[in-house]
Amino acid sequence: MLAAVYKSSKKADTYLFIEKRDDFSKVPDPLMATFGTPIFVIIVDLAKRKKLGTADLSNVKQKLIEDGFYLQLPPPQENLLDELKRQNGVKSD
Repeated sequence: MLAAVYKSSKKADTYLFIEKRDDFSKVPDPLMATFGTPIFVIIVDLAKRKKLGTADLSNVKQKLIEDGFYLQLPPPQENLLDELKRQNGVKSD
């Protein structure tokens, strides 16, 4: 199972996996507007992978089959102030 991977020109660390290179026909227009101009990264053979960076490989495959695309968002940013408070034993509000 091959997937073409694109990074977003508008959103940092956001990637779009599609079934065929440059075929965005299954990606909703509002998503494409938010994603911006796709920047091609790589074609990946998902069948030969055991792991796929931060994305869950089985979820990527399932979404590609069901929806024709998979959107990988960056992990949520941690609140550094809350982390510092926790390390120093201060309760957060």
